[in-house]
Amino acid sequence: MGDSHEKFSHEAWHKGFLSISQQLDYKFILSIEGNDVATNLKWVMASNSLCFMTKPKFETWFMEGALVPGYHYVLLADDYSDLDEKVQYYIDHPGQANAIIRNANNYVKPFLDAPREHLIGLLVMQKYFEKTGQVAPLGLGLWE
Repeated sequence: MGDSHEKFSHEAWHKGFLSISQQLDYKFILSIEGNDVATNLKWVMASNSLCFMTKPKFETWFMEGALVPGYHYVLLADDYSDLDEKVQYYIDHPGQANAIIRNANNYVKPFLDAPREHLIGLLVMQKYFEKTGQVAPLGLGLWE
């Protein structure tokens, strides 16, 4: 483990940059939020790697708040103090790791349906325009 930012290049814990394809060679991947949602969360959960992260603090169209710790991802303490312990646990319990990976993959599947996602996006925009008085309601009764 380490940090790949150039400003830490002189530190012992500095590591080189890894592309997504290089990261996918690993069984475990950290998904870390910064000033916003962790941008790697979607592809990590769609992969064959186990996602380790703290409880999500940000919510996007991916509905991070619906993710269940221990079912969709491995929950870490906010300070990552339990990371080594959790990694060792899932090394020792590969069946449980694989079950979480399968659940994460299943969570991602609906988001990979492009026509469905496009339709949902249009419906969200329609509802927004209705609620802000920019268009008349369609009267579909979908969200009432």
